[in-house]
Amino acid sequence: MAKRKKIVVLGATGSIGLNALDVIRTHPDHFEAVALAALRSREKCEALAAEFGARAYVGEDASVRAVEESDADICLVATVGTSGIRPTLAAIEKGMDIALATKEVMVMAGELVTGEARRRGVKFLPVDSEHSAIFQCLAGADGKSVDRLVLTASGGPFLDAPADLSSVTVEQALNHPRWKMGPKVTIDSSTMMNKGFEILEARWLFDVPVDRIDVVVHPESIVHSLVTFTDGATLAQLSPPDMRVAIQYALTWPERLPSERAKLDLAELGSLTFRRPDPVRFPCLRLVKEALQMGGCATAVLAAADECAVQAFIDGRIGYTDIARSVEDCLANAPKIPCDSIEAVMESARWAASRLGFT
Repeated sequence: MAKRKKIVVLGATGSIGLNALDVIRTHPDHFEAVALAALRSREKCEALAAEFGARAYVGEDASVRAVEESDADICLVATVGTSGIRPTLAAIEKGMDIALATKEVMVMAGELVTGEARRRGVKFLPVDSEHSAIFQCLAGADGKSVDRLVLTASGGPFLDAPADLSSVTVEQALNHPRWKMGPKVTIDSSTMMNKGFEILEARWLFDVPVDRIDVVVHPESIVHSLVTFTDGATLAQLSPPDMRVAIQYALTWPERLPSERAKLDLAELGSLTFRRPDPVRFPCLRLVKEALQMGGCATAVLAAADECAVQAFIDGRIGYTDIARSVEDCLANAPKIPCDSIEAVMESARWAASRLGFT
């Protein structure tokens, strides 16, 4: 039997981390969790570490310490927002492959981290269901044979809601119809900012220009993404909406392991629907494209501004539609900083946080 893969789990007490630990728990002959990191949930993290025989790290610098003090094959990055960048770079420096669930890593520092990964021979293994789907559809295909990448979006809880969303509450925004995720990602899904982030993430993960990356709304969340090739063939990856499918594939790649999870029954589904996203209802998609066109560290400003605005909404400081307005204000006033170092990325993030009243 092949040796067990050693895994560091960053964000171990969040939804992705817990699902990853469930995969590890289900396949103890294949995986070993060696370190778990969490920002705040000390008791929960330490209890999980005791179960898996892993080291527990809790606090602001927990993720970086977990990476630096561990010998592992894979680092699962499932932290919230901007906090994933430094531990990702630390894991790359140590030669760990990166199972990536934190979109902001690629959104804010995609060119930087992919360049370091190439230099170190490190692989990125997508954990988001959409990027995992593309990864599986490509199956090693030459990028020159790709015509388009198509990311699917559930549309979130407000896909068919009245056009005026100004009175949306936190509870309503957290009521996702398909996925169980942490509050930040769930609210980003409702605004479709997460889909904009996924466009940027796909650009760096698969080296495909953004003008060849599309988004289509697919409320059933069965088709997780598609790839159209230059010969006209389109491949799609389908499965029931369960985060553990993509998580397990990231950890087992290039192999597959059996699971007891529900398998797809197309006859029972009956039909699948698709539509284009409404640019008026979801202005964050436009803001992502504007940030990309601005160049430099504008996408770092975008991600940091969104992180702060979402937290301000959760805290009751701003309304739901103020999330997009806050991000737009930051982009309109952002300093032009070349995105050539981690320091430049973090300086841009700090500027956005300060602009929105977070220090």
